[in-house]
Amino acid sequence: MSRTPKPPVAATAAAPSAAVAAPPKPRRGAASGMPEPASGPWAAPALDQPCALLGGLSPATFMRRHWHRKPLLIRQALPPQAWAGLDREALLALAARPGLSARLVERQPAAPAARGRRAAAQGEGWSLRQGPFSRRQLPPATQPGWTLLVQGLDRHLDAARALLDPFAFLPAARLDDLMVSWASEGGGVGPHVDSYDVFLLQIGGARRWRIAPPGDEQLRPGLPLRILEHFSPTEDWLLEPGDMLYLPPGWGHDGVAEGGPCLTASIGFRAPAQAELADALLNRMLDTVDPDDPAEAERYRDPGQPATAQPGRIPEALQAHALALVRERLAAPGAVCLALGEWLSEPAPDAEFAPGDEDDEAALDAQMAQALRLGLRLARGSRMLYDADCIYLNGQGWRAAGRDALLMQALADRRGLEAAALRRISAAARALLRQWLLDGWIEPLWPAA
Repeated sequence: MSRTPKPPVAATAAAPSAAVAAPPKPRRGAASGMPEPASGPWAAPALDQPCALLGGLSPATFMRRHWHRKPLLIRQALPPQAWAGLDREALLALAARPGLSARLVERQPAAPAARGRRAAAQGEGWSLRQGPFSRRQLPPATQPGWTLLVQGLDRHLDAARALLDPFAFLPAARLDDLMVSWASEGGGVGPHVDSYDVFLLQIGGARRWRIAPPGDEQLRPGLPLRILEHFSPTEDWLLEPGDMLYLPPGWGHDGVAEGGPCLTASIGFRAPAQAELADALLNRMLDTVDPDDPAEAERYRDPGQPATAQPGRIPEALQAHALALVRERLAAPGAVCLALGEWLSEPAPDAEFAPGDEDDEAALDAQMAQALRLGLRLARGSRMLYDADCIYLNGQGWRAAGRDALLMQALADRRGLEAAALRRISAAARALLRQWLLDGWIEPLWPAA
C-alpha cells in the first residue's frame, strides 16, 4: 500500500494477498488481513432491531418510513451520558477559536411604533454576527433572545465525535457535521427551512419546536437570516434533555428556548446540489491531466479543414473532437467514482490534524507498536469512505482488493480497529497505516487514565 501521489503516478505492484496501491491514471485508489468481526466499541448497528434512538423503530424501518419522507419525534432517544462533555463551557471555548464557524443571532422585539411589515422589511428585530467571539463579545447569559451556534464540534471534541456513533446506520458520505447551539430564554433563529436531513437532539434545558410541512418558502425581505415570510405550523412540541426530532429537507421549523437557557445538538446530513456535485467532479477529473504526458500534449489537427467564407463559425470537426475528448475522460473506468470518492472524503476546512516528525522514526515506531497493542482509530477530522474498488481518506484514493481491503473498509465503517486485526495485516497495509499515523489522520489507542 502506498500513498496516492499528487500528481498521480502508475500503481505499484502488490501481492495478491496485499492488494493496496496508489491508483494509475485516471486516478483510482487501493487495499488487504481479514478484520475481526464487529464487536465492542466499533460494533455495527443492528439494522433490523428496535432501538431507543429511533423511538423503538429499527434503523431499517426508520429509513423506509421516515428518511427523506416525514418527521419523527422521539422521546428519550439518548441518555445523558451520550453527550457528557458537551456543555456551554465547551461551546464558548470553541466559539473563541479562529477558523471555526461561530454565529451569534439576536432577536430584539421591535418598539411598538416600529412593529409591522415595514419594520420587518427594514430588518429590525434580528441581527447576525460571525465569530470568533470572546466571552466579553457575547451578551449576558441572563439577556433573553440570543443564540450562539458553533459548527463542526465533531472535528474538535471527542465527546461530539462520539455523539455521531449512534447514527452509523446512515451513509457517512452524507454526514455533514454536528452543530451545537446555546440559546438564552426566548432565543432561536426564527422559522426557516433546511435543505438537508437533520436530527435535533436536546441536550440541556427545553426548546419548543413548531414545524410545518413543505410549502411556501418565500423569505422575509431585508433580514440577515433566511426567515420564512409565511409559517403555519401544524405540530408543536416541547423537547427536554434526551428528546430528539428528525426533520426531512423542506420542513419549516422554529425552535425557541423555553423556561430558561437551552442547549441543542444538530446532526446534519448534507445533500449536494446538482451544480455543486457536477462542478466538484469535473474539477477533480481535470486535476488528473498531466501536462508532461506526451499524449496529453498532443494538439488538435485539422489537415482536412477547407477554406471558409464564415471565419467566425466554430468548425464542426473541432466541436466533435472536443465532445469525444470529454466523453473519453468520463468513460474511463472508475473515473467518476474515483472523483466522487475523493471529493466526498475531503476533510472540512477547519479539520485539525497532528502530524508527526518524519525524521523521528523512533516516535513513529512507538505509535505503531501501541496501535498493535491496543488498536487505532481515525482522527476526529478524518473522513474515510470506500466503494467496490477503492478506499478514500481525506481526499485521496487507493485501489482496494483482497483481505487488506476488508480491513480498510472496516476502519471506514467503525472509525477504529482492534489490535487483533492489525496484527494480521500485510506489510503493504502496515506501511500505509504508518504513513497515515505520520500525517495525523489516524491515532493509536492509549490506556484510559
